[in-house]
Amino acid sequence: MHTMLFPMTRRAVLGLGASAAAVAACPALAQGSDKPIRFILPISAGSGVDAIVRAASVALGKAFGQPVVIENLPGAGGITGTSVVAKAAPDGLTLGMVSNNHVINPAVYKKMPFDAINDVTPISVVGATPLVLVVNPKLPAKNVKELVALLRAKPEGYNYASSGNGTIIHLAGEMFMDEAGVKARHIPYKGTGPMVTDMIAGQVEMGVVALPAVQPHLKSGALRAIGLCGPARSPAAPDIPTIAEQGLPNYAVEGWFAVIGPPKMQAADVQRVHDAVAAAFTSAEVREAMDKQGNIIKPTSPEQAASYFRSEAARYAALVKKANVVLE
Repeated sequence: MHTMLFPMTRRAVLGLGASAAAVAACPALAQGSDKPIRFILPISAGSGVDAIVRAASVALGKAFGQPVVIENLPGAGGITGTSVVAKAAPDGLTLGMVSNNHVINPAVYKKMPFDAINDVTPISVVGATPLVLVVNPKLPAKNVKELVALLRAKPEGYNYASSGNGTIIHLAGEMFMDEAGVKARHIPYKGTGPMVTDMIAGQVEMGVVALPAVQPHLKSGALRAIGLCGPARSPAAPDIPTIAEQGLPNYAVEGWFAVIGPPKMQAADVQRVHDAVAAAFTSAEVREAMDKQGNIIKPTSPEQAASYFRSEAARYAALVKKANVVLE
Protein backbone atom coordinates (compact mmCIF):
# COMPACT_ATOMS: atom_id res chain seq x y z
CA MET A 1 0.00 0.00 0.00
CA HIS A 2 1.19 3.50 -0.78
CA THR A 3 2.45 5.32 2.32
CA MET A 4 0.94 8.77 2.66
CA LEU A 5 3.16 11.60 3.93
CA PHE A 6 5.27 10.75 6.97
CA PRO A 7 4.04 9.57 10.38
CA MET A 8 4.87 11.85 13.30
CA THR A 9 6.05 10.26 16.51
CA ARG A 10 5.32 11.87 19.89
CA ARG A 11 9.02 12.75 20.16
CA ALA A 12 8.94 14.45 16.74
CA VAL A 13 5.85 16.46 17.65
CA LEU A 14 7.46 17.58 20.92
CA GLY A 15 10.57 18.46 18.96
CA LEU A 16 8.53 20.67 16.65
CA GLY A 17 7.04 22.37 19.68
CA ALA A 18 10.51 23.16 20.98
CA SER A 19 11.51 24.35 17.52
CA ALA A 20 8.44 26.59 17.41
CA ALA A 21 9.36 28.22 20.71
CA ALA A 22 12.93 28.78 19.59
CA VAL A 23 11.98 30.21 16.20
CA ALA A 24 9.29 32.48 17.63
CA ALA A 25 11.92 34.04 19.89
CA CYS A 26 14.34 34.67 17.02
CA PRO A 27 14.79 37.93 15.10
CA ALA A 28 14.30 38.08 11.33
CA LEU A 29 15.44 34.79 9.81
CA ALA A 30 16.69 35.75 6.37
CA GLN A 31 20.08 36.87 7.61
CA GLY A 32 18.62 39.63 9.77
CA SER A 33 16.71 41.18 6.87
CA ASP A 34 13.65 43.38 7.36
CA LYS A 35 12.62 42.68 3.76
CA PRO A 36 9.26 40.94 3.39
CA ILE A 37 9.11 37.29 2.47
CA ARG A 38 7.27 36.80 -0.81
CA PHE A 39 5.02 33.75 -0.47
CA ILE A 40 3.80 32.78 -3.93
CA LEU A 41 0.65 30.69 -4.37
CA PRO A 42 0.42 29.32 -7.93
CA ILE A 43 -3.36 29.05 -7.61
CA SER A 44 -6.31 31.45 -7.52
CA ALA A 45 -7.56 33.23 -4.41
CA GLY A 46 -10.21 31.30 -2.51
CA SER A 47 -8.89 27.83 -3.38
CA GLY A 48 -8.02 25.23 -0.74
CA VAL A 49 -4.27 25.96 -0.60
CA ASP A 50 -4.97 29.70 -0.61
CA ALA A 51 -7.20 29.31 2.46
CA ILE A 52 -4.52 27.22 4.17
CA VAL A 53 -1.71 29.75 3.71
CA ARG A 54 -3.86 32.76 4.59
CA ALA A 55 -4.99 31.04 7.80
CA ALA A 56 -1.31 30.72 8.72
CA SER A 57 -0.13 34.14 7.47
CA VAL A 58 0.02 35.87 10.86
CA ALA A 59 1.80 32.91 12.46
CA LEU A 60 4.25 32.79 9.53
CA GLY A 61 5.10 36.47 10.04
CA LYS A 62 5.73 35.86 13.74
CA ALA A 63 7.87 32.78 13.10
CA PHE A 64 9.98 34.46 10.42
CA GLY A 65 10.23 37.67 12.41
CA GLN A 66 9.53 39.72 9.29
CA PRO A 67 6.56 40.56 7.04
CA VAL A 68 5.08 37.84 4.83
CA VAL A 69 3.39 38.97 1.60
CA ILE A 70 1.08 36.39 0.02
CA GLU A 71 0.82 36.65 -3.76
CA ASN A 72 -1.52 34.64 -6.01
CA LEU A 73 -0.06 33.86 -9.44
CA PRO A 74 -2.42 31.26 -10.98
CA GLY A 75 -2.21 29.74 -14.43
CA ALA A 76 -1.27 26.59 -16.35
CA GLY A 77 -2.02 24.20 -13.50
CA GLY A 78 0.34 26.01 -11.14
CA ILE A 79 3.23 26.30 -13.59
CA THR A 80 3.02 30.11 -13.94
CA GLY A 81 3.48 30.89 -10.26
CA THR A 82 5.99 28.14 -9.57
CA SER A 83 8.15 29.41 -12.45
CA VAL A 84 8.65 32.63 -10.48
CA VAL A 85 9.87 30.67 -7.45
CA ALA A 86 12.16 28.51 -9.61
CA LYS A 87 13.84 31.63 -11.07
CA ALA A 88 14.11 33.63 -7.83
CA ALA A 89 17.29 34.35 -5.89
CA PRO A 90 18.02 31.50 -3.42
CA ASP A 91 18.08 33.80 -0.37
CA GLY A 92 15.00 32.49 1.45
CA LEU A 93 12.97 35.60 0.64
CA THR A 94 10.89 33.97 -2.12
CA LEU A 95 8.90 30.85 -1.24
CA GLY A 96 5.93 29.00 -2.68
CA MET A 97 3.23 26.60 -1.60
CA VAL A 98 2.52 23.81 -4.08
CA SER A 99 0.28 20.75 -4.13
CA ASN A 100 0.12 17.37 -5.89
CA ASN A 101 -0.19 19.14 -9.24
CA HIS A 102 3.44 20.27 -8.97
CA VAL A 103 4.71 16.71 -9.48
CA ILE A 104 1.84 15.71 -11.78
CA ASN A 105 2.46 18.48 -14.34
CA PRO A 106 5.69 17.04 -15.85
CA ALA A 107 3.77 13.93 -16.88
CA VAL A 108 0.76 15.88 -18.17
CA TYR A 109 2.32 18.79 -20.09
CA LYS A 110 4.46 18.24 -23.18
CA LYS A 111 6.73 21.16 -22.26
CA MET A 112 7.70 22.55 -18.86
CA PRO A 113 9.65 25.80 -18.27
CA PHE A 114 11.44 24.23 -15.29
CA ASP A 115 12.24 20.85 -13.77
CA ALA A 116 9.70 20.18 -11.01
CA ILE A 117 12.19 18.08 -9.04
CA ASN A 118 15.58 19.72 -9.62
CA ASP A 119 14.68 23.40 -10.15
CA VAL A 120 13.11 23.92 -6.72
CA THR A 121 14.21 23.29 -3.13
CA PRO A 122 11.65 21.26 -1.18
CA ILE A 123 11.33 22.72 2.33
CA SER A 124 8.52 20.65 3.88
CA VAL A 125 5.43 18.69 2.96
CA VAL A 126 3.32 20.53 5.52
CA GLY A 127 0.20 18.40 5.52
CA ALA A 128 -2.77 17.09 3.58
CA THR A 129 -6.41 17.73 2.81
CA PRO A 130 -8.69 14.67 2.80
CA LEU A 131 -10.39 13.86 -0.49
CA VAL A 132 -13.76 12.13 -0.66
CA LEU A 133 -15.62 10.25 -3.39
CA VAL A 134 -19.18 11.59 -3.54
CA VAL A 135 -22.27 10.83 -5.62
CA ASN A 136 -25.56 12.49 -6.39
CA PRO A 137 -28.04 11.05 -3.85
CA LYS A 138 -30.33 9.83 -6.65
CA LEU A 139 -27.66 7.30 -7.63
CA PRO A 140 -28.63 3.98 -5.97
CA ALA A 141 -25.27 3.39 -4.31
CA LYS A 142 -24.37 4.04 -0.68
CA ASN A 143 -20.95 2.41 -0.50
CA VAL A 144 -18.05 1.24 -2.64
CA LYS A 145 -19.46 -2.25 -3.20
CA GLU A 146 -22.79 -0.90 -4.52
CA LEU A 147 -21.10 1.74 -6.69
CA VAL A 148 -18.73 -0.78 -8.26
CA ALA A 149 -21.68 -3.10 -8.96
CA LEU A 150 -23.50 -0.27 -10.77
CA LEU A 151 -20.45 0.61 -12.86
CA ARG A 152 -19.81 -3.03 -13.78
CA ALA A 153 -23.42 -3.57 -14.79
CA LYS A 154 -23.34 -0.57 -17.12
CA PRO A 155 -19.80 0.07 -18.40
CA GLU A 156 -19.30 3.72 -19.36
CA GLY A 157 -22.97 4.38 -18.64
CA TYR A 158 -22.09 6.84 -15.89
CA ASN A 159 -20.08 10.05 -15.69
CA TYR A 160 -17.56 11.27 -13.14
CA ALA A 161 -16.55 14.89 -12.75
CA SER A 162 -13.18 16.53 -12.11
CA SER A 163 -11.86 20.04 -11.61
CA GLY A 164 -9.86 19.76 -14.84
CA ASN A 165 -7.79 17.41 -16.99
CA GLY A 166 -4.65 16.17 -15.27
CA THR A 167 -5.51 17.54 -11.83
CA ILE A 168 -5.23 15.48 -8.66
CA ILE A 169 -9.05 15.38 -8.60
CA HIS A 170 -9.05 13.84 -12.09
CA LEU A 171 -6.34 11.32 -11.29
CA ALA A 172 -7.99 10.33 -7.99
CA GLY A 173 -11.06 9.37 -10.03
CA GLU A 174 -8.92 7.48 -12.53
CA MET A 175 -7.21 5.66 -9.68
CA PHE A 176 -10.56 4.54 -8.31
CA MET A 177 -11.68 3.20 -11.71
CA ASP A 178 -8.34 1.44 -12.15
CA GLU A 179 -8.34 -0.18 -8.70
CA ALA A 180 -11.97 -1.27 -8.97
CA GLY A 181 -11.59 -2.49 -12.56
CA VAL A 182 -14.52 -0.38 -13.80
CA LYS A 183 -15.08 2.47 -16.26
CA ALA A 184 -16.93 5.78 -16.31
CA ARG A 185 -16.89 8.76 -18.65
CA HIS A 186 -14.68 11.64 -17.47
CA ILE A 187 -16.23 15.13 -17.54
CA PRO A 188 -13.63 17.86 -16.79
CA TYR A 189 -14.70 21.23 -15.37
CA LYS A 190 -12.87 24.51 -14.91
CA GLY A 191 -12.52 24.33 -11.16
CA THR A 192 -14.19 22.67 -8.19
CA GLY A 193 -17.13 25.09 -7.90
CA PRO A 194 -18.92 24.28 -11.18
CA MET A 195 -18.08 20.60 -10.75
CA VAL A 196 -19.84 20.43 -7.37
CA THR A 197 -22.80 22.46 -8.67
CA ASP A 198 -23.39 19.98 -11.49
CA MET A 199 -23.02 16.96 -9.20
CA ILE A 200 -25.72 18.41 -6.93
CA ALA A 201 -27.93 19.08 -9.97
CA GLY A 202 -27.42 15.52 -11.22
CA GLN A 203 -25.67 16.53 -14.45
CA VAL A 204 -22.84 14.17 -13.46
CA GLU A 205 -23.24 11.26 -11.08
CA MET A 206 -20.01 11.25 -9.09
CA GLY A 207 -16.61 12.74 -8.46
CA VAL A 208 -13.72 13.09 -6.03
CA VAL A 209 -13.45 16.42 -4.21
CA ALA A 210 -11.74 17.92 -1.17
CA LEU A 211 -13.73 17.14 1.97
CA PRO A 212 -13.85 20.77 3.22
CA ALA A 213 -15.45 21.85 -0.08
CA VAL A 214 -18.43 19.49 0.28
CA GLN A 215 -18.96 19.09 4.02
CA PRO A 216 -22.06 21.38 3.99
CA HIS A 217 -23.55 19.46 1.05
CA LEU A 218 -22.96 16.11 2.77
CA LYS A 219 -24.68 17.37 5.92
CA SER A 220 -27.65 18.75 3.95
CA GLY A 221 -28.02 15.58 1.89
CA ALA A 222 -27.35 17.36 -1.42
CA LEU A 223 -24.49 14.90 -1.97
CA ARG A 224 -23.70 11.48 -0.53
CA ALA A 225 -20.24 10.33 0.55
CA ILE A 226 -19.14 6.93 -0.73
CA GLY A 227 -15.76 6.89 0.97
CA LEU A 228 -12.69 8.88 1.95
CA CYS A 229 -9.77 8.54 -0.45
CA GLY A 230 -6.96 8.73 2.12
CA PRO A 231 -5.36 5.98 4.21
CA ALA A 232 -7.36 6.78 7.36
CA ARG A 233 -10.67 8.28 8.43
CA SER A 234 -10.81 12.02 9.02
CA PRO A 235 -11.46 13.52 12.46
CA ALA A 236 -13.56 16.12 10.61
CA ALA A 237 -15.90 13.35 9.33
CA PRO A 238 -15.26 10.20 11.41
CA ASP A 239 -18.42 8.45 10.18
CA ILE A 240 -17.22 8.30 6.56
CA PRO A 241 -15.26 5.05 5.98
CA THR A 242 -12.24 4.99 3.72
CA ILE A 243 -12.39 3.43 0.28
CA ALA A 244 -9.50 1.17 1.32
CA GLU A 245 -11.47 -0.35 4.20
CA GLN A 246 -14.37 -1.02 1.82
CA GLY A 247 -12.53 -3.54 -0.30
CA LEU A 248 -9.92 -1.58 -2.28
CA PRO A 249 -6.93 -1.79 0.09
CA ASN A 250 -4.41 -0.34 -2.36
CA TYR A 251 -6.40 2.85 -2.97
CA ALA A 252 -4.93 5.83 -1.13
CA VAL A 253 -4.67 9.43 -2.30
CA GLU A 254 -4.93 12.78 -0.57
CA GLY A 255 -4.35 16.40 -1.50
CA TRP A 256 -1.00 17.32 0.05
CA PHE A 257 0.55 20.78 0.20
CA ALA A 258 4.24 21.67 0.49
CA VAL A 259 6.51 24.69 0.87
CA ILE A 260 9.29 25.11 -1.70
CA GLY A 261 12.07 27.60 -2.37
CA PRO A 262 14.27 28.39 -5.37
CA PRO A 263 17.02 25.95 -6.37
CA LYS A 264 20.51 26.09 -4.82
CA MET A 265 19.44 27.43 -1.44
CA GLN A 266 22.12 27.20 1.25
CA ALA A 267 21.55 24.45 3.81
CA ALA A 268 21.37 26.97 6.65
CA ASP A 269 18.68 28.98 4.84
CA VAL A 270 16.70 25.81 4.11
CA GLN A 271 16.78 24.86 7.78
CA ARG A 272 15.78 28.34 8.95
CA VAL A 273 12.83 28.45 6.57
CA HIS A 274 11.81 24.91 7.53
CA ASP A 275 11.87 25.72 11.24
CA ALA A 276 9.78 28.85 10.76
CA VAL A 277 7.22 27.03 8.61
CA ALA A 278 7.00 24.16 11.10
CA ALA A 279 6.63 26.63 13.99
CA ALA A 280 3.82 28.51 12.27
CA PHE A 281 1.81 25.50 11.16
CA THR A 282 2.11 23.67 14.47
CA SER A 283 1.10 26.73 16.51
CA ALA A 284 -2.16 26.37 18.43
CA GLU A 285 -4.08 29.00 16.46
CA VAL A 286 -3.14 27.55 13.06
CA ARG A 287 -3.84 23.96 14.15
CA GLU A 288 -7.31 25.06 15.26
CA ALA A 289 -7.96 26.69 11.87
CA MET A 290 -6.65 23.62 10.05
CA ASP A 291 -8.84 21.29 12.13
CA LYS A 292 -11.90 23.32 11.16
CA GLN A 293 -10.95 23.02 7.50
CA GLY A 294 -10.41 19.26 7.93
CA ASN A 295 -6.70 19.49 7.10
CA ILE A 296 -4.02 17.29 8.68
CA ILE A 297 -0.77 19.04 9.65
CA LYS A 298 2.39 16.88 9.75
CA PRO A 299 5.41 18.92 8.61
CA THR A 300 8.23 16.82 7.17
CA SER A 301 11.94 17.52 7.00
CA PRO A 302 13.46 18.92 3.78
CA GLU A 303 15.01 15.51 3.07
CA GLN A 304 11.67 13.74 3.48
CA ALA A 305 9.99 16.33 1.27
CA ALA A 306 12.54 15.82 -1.53
CA SER A 307 12.10 12.04 -1.36
CA TYR A 308 8.32 12.40 -1.34
CA PHE A 309 8.35 14.65 -4.42
CA ARG A 310 10.33 12.01 -6.34
CA SER A 311 8.14 9.08 -5.29
CA GLU A 312 4.90 10.98 -6.01
CA ALA A 313 6.18 12.11 -9.42
CA ALA A 314 6.91 8.49 -10.39
CA ARG A 315 3.55 7.32 -9.06
CA TYR A 316 1.52 9.90 -10.98
CA ALA A 317 3.57 9.55 -14.17
CA ALA A 318 2.51 5.91 -14.39
CA LEU A 319 -1.13 6.83 -13.81
CA VAL A 320 -1.10 9.70 -16.32
CA LYS A 321 0.35 7.35 -18.94
CA LYS A 322 -2.36 4.78 -18.23
CA ALA A 323 -5.07 7.46 -18.40
CA ASN A 324 -3.50 8.91 -21.58
CA VAL A 325 -3.68 12.52 -20.34
CA VAL A 326 -1.54 14.92 -22.39
CA LEU A 327 -1.88 18.72 -22.47
CA GLU A 328 -0.10 21.26 -24.64
